[in-house]
Amino acid sequence: MNETGSVPGGSSESEELWAPPRDEVSALMRAIAERFLQASPEIVDELLAASQRGTRYPAIVDDPVLAEGDRRMNRVSLLHWLTANIHSPGRRVPPCVEPEVLAFARDLVRRGMHIDDLGSWRAAQRVAWRLWLDACFAATDDREELRELLEVSAYSIATYVDDSISALSARIDVEREDLARGAQAERHATVQLLLEGAPIRRARAEARLGYALTGDHVAAIVWVDGVEQAHRLEAAAERVMRGCGASRRLTLVASTAALWLWMPASRTPPVAEIEHELTDLPGVRVTLGRPAKDLGGFRRSHLDAAATQRVLARLGSVRAVARYEDVQLVSVLTADLAQAEQFVADTLGDLATADTQLRETVLTYVSERFNASSAAERLFTHRNTVERRLARADQLLPLPLAQNAPNVAAALMLVQLREG
Repeated sequence: MNETGSVPGGSSESEELWAPPRDEVSALMRAIAERFLQASPEIVDELLAASQRGTRYPAIVDDPVLAEGDRRMNRVSLLHWLTANIHSPGRRVPPCVEPEVLAFARDLVRRGMHIDDLGSWRAAQRVAWRLWLDACFAATDDREELRELLEVSAYSIATYVDDSISALSARIDVEREDLARGAQAERHATVQLLLEGAPIRRARAEARLGYALTGDHVAAIVWVDGVEQAHRLEAAAERVMRGCGASRRLTLVASTAALWLWMPASRTPPVAEIEHELTDLPGVRVTLGRPAKDLGGFRRSHLDAAATQRVLARLGSVRAVARYEDVQLVSVLTADLAQAEQFVADTLGDLATADTQLRETVLTYVSERFNASSAAERLFTHRNTVERRLARADQLLPLPLAQNAPNVAAALMLVQLREG
């Protein structure tokens, strides 16, 4: 093998790149593959973490839809290789072309990416090899068996990765050709130019998009956590548009499980309004940007929505709807999660683990401009109850609320998002 871990010649050579293993070695490979199959969720986590650390496409890590697609691809690819080695240990494994892999290829094309991210593939390959190597040394003390087991395994893993890259790259080329012929191709290209801030005449962009770029815009990202729920996206988009008070929208298919929206609207509705619109569409999630004007506003509002989506992904939040104005400070804080956790601990003290109702009261009181009566009205409780809770919060906080209200509100929002 060469220094990248690839077999010399890769998939371009004949089918029989190495001799099949002896029966004893085949039995060892089958046994290890069966053990790996049982531990596959933990292995997938390690492979995914390594591939995402090594990727040159940050969007795959930041975008929860692409990240989930990456996870599905890693999972089915691993199971494919393990299953093949249970049935025919040590033989060359054909590339995995399961629907999850093809869907991920399609999503990468829609986002202007390719599969040429060798750093990601090789990082995952190194982790897989390390785990397999440990299992091989634990499987036998016989030096000849171990030598053959390692040699066959190395060829099998490296060749499978090379063949998979080639197969997926070819599929992406097909998807790119199909997309170029589709009605959405011109829209994708135009939106990409606008989001990159490239110079493009307004009239030309409007003609391509069929959408006016003057006035206010509100952008939204609508997605589902699993492709099996993708049929709900269009209905959700219609309801988000209605909730924003708009009568039309520009819709871009961002991936198999996500839509990007722009609406001519001057307000971002309260989260509760959008949540109410989506009550009968479980699994749908929405982030919204701030209203903004003209060409620059088209771009900025979308970047707001994308930043909000990244906040939810970083925190592992299951919140269904979020607006940028509600998470703007949290977005800055969570750029470094370790520092964010320390900020929460330093700012909230024992309030961080206090009753949810108590924390919600403090956050509502601050958002209502320190008006206990308004907070009580929003919480459907009595003003005296609010004041008792605030007094209790002051006992738990390192500094009284009045002395540190902005930081307390930001830390409480971070905790709230993290808990979903």
